[in-house]
Amino acid sequence: MQHVKVWSALGLLAVSGIANAGISSTITLTNDYDFRGVSQSAEDPALQASFDYADEKSGWYAGAWASNVDFGDNTDFELDLYTGFTGKTDAGLGWDAGFVYYTYDEDDYNFPEVFAGLSYSYFKGKLSYTNDYGGDSTPGHINAFNLALDASVPLPVENLAATAHIGRSEGNHSFADYTDYSVGVTYAVQKFNLGLKYVDTNLPDTGSDVFSGEGRLIFTVATTLPW
Repeated sequence: MQHVKVWSALGLLAVSGIANAGISSTITLTNDYDFRGVSQSAEDPALQASFDYADEKSGWYAGAWASNVDFGDNTDFELDLYTGFTGKTDAGLGWDAGFVYYTYDEDDYNFPEVFAGLSYSYFKGKLSYTNDYGGDSTPGHINAFNLALDASVPLPVENLAATAHIGRSEGNHSFADYTDYSVGVTYAVQKFNLGLKYVDTNLPDTGSDVFSGEGRLIFTVATTLPW
């Protein structure tokens, strides 16, 4: 029941506060929730929602993001809490630095992460670090880095863009030491953003959909409130 209560709380916050300046909420439906190329929903659909506050003057932001998950045990809900600062120079160089805490209805998976990123034009890069990847569900404390490089380039068709991503995770455990990548397209229509991408990793095939890193197509539909 914990995940039902959290979903309800996020919904009430969105309804009551969405009209306030700096407050937004994004709702996403996807056929597979992937985190750095690895399925978090056993390649099944996921419903996701965020509630965000951003102060344009200071660059400070904070929010919460939730999704259903399937780890092959009793874990079926994720709630991420995050905060940070973002800004942009007169030359167009953007920056972002902050902290995120990944929580689950099975507490053994909880872990913190810090990150910093830069962006310019159609490109962005982000470096993340945690000293406890996977929380108590993993043997010992796993230090893990992730470097992600992304591009989103507009195409000649209006509201259509090509996307590309490559990420490298490195840690003192085999499941935290791999490369992931994706290529795809996004299309904005009315109040919705559609996305289609091919995702893959160099992780070995486990023969299971749980935490699968095998190549697959992922489709998403998202909308951000207020409209």
